[in-house]
Amino acid sequence: MIKAKYLTKVTDLTKVLLEDVISEGDTVIDATMGNGYDTKYLAQKVGENGVVYSFDVQEEAIKSTKKRLEKENLLNRVNLVLDGHENIDIYVKDEVSCVLFNLGYLPRAKHQIITKPDTTLKAIKKSLNLLKPHGVISIAIYTGHEGGMDECNAVFDYVSKLDQSNFNVLNCNFVNQVNNPPRLILIEKKKEY
Repeated sequence: MIKAKYLTKVTDLTKVLLEDVISEGDTVIDATMGNGYDTKYLAQKVGENGVVYSFDVQEEAIKSTKKRLEKENLLNRVNLVLDGHENIDIYVKDEVSCVLFNLGYLPRAKHQIITKPDTTLKAIKKSLNLLKPHGVISIAIYTGHEGGMDECNAVFDYVSKLDQSNFNVLNCNFVNQVNNPPRLILIEKKKEY
């Protein structure tokens, strides 16, 4: 079992909350590859028989993630996709147990390239359709950049209106931190609908 040593990073908290959601052999999605840390985590969780689809629009994200996966001998279970997450349904045809989003920009890269409300909402909607029952979408929202609050508000508006008979939606955030702390939303699909 994964334990959170500290409650300072949303990505660590996500892993604790997803510990029993992802099983060996599952298909999962990293909707915002970035530097590949979540992709690596997912590849370890799904095991040799599982599949990870990892998306990013930046070539440098693909290169960084590929290098990280090769070092860990995990590349054979990951499909690195140079495309926007709004197109996940083109690449992923199987039901998935988990979809991870880290919204914002690629750390240590161009901060002008950010996730946007319109493509993020399309990706979330398509992810809901791909989720198997009791599958989870994890959305870490970083708002400390231009456009970040607009995206956050759009996501919150959308997920708050999801039918509670079909989905559970959990909102986690740091209430005593300054400088725009990240927020975490988890969406669990209850059943087929």
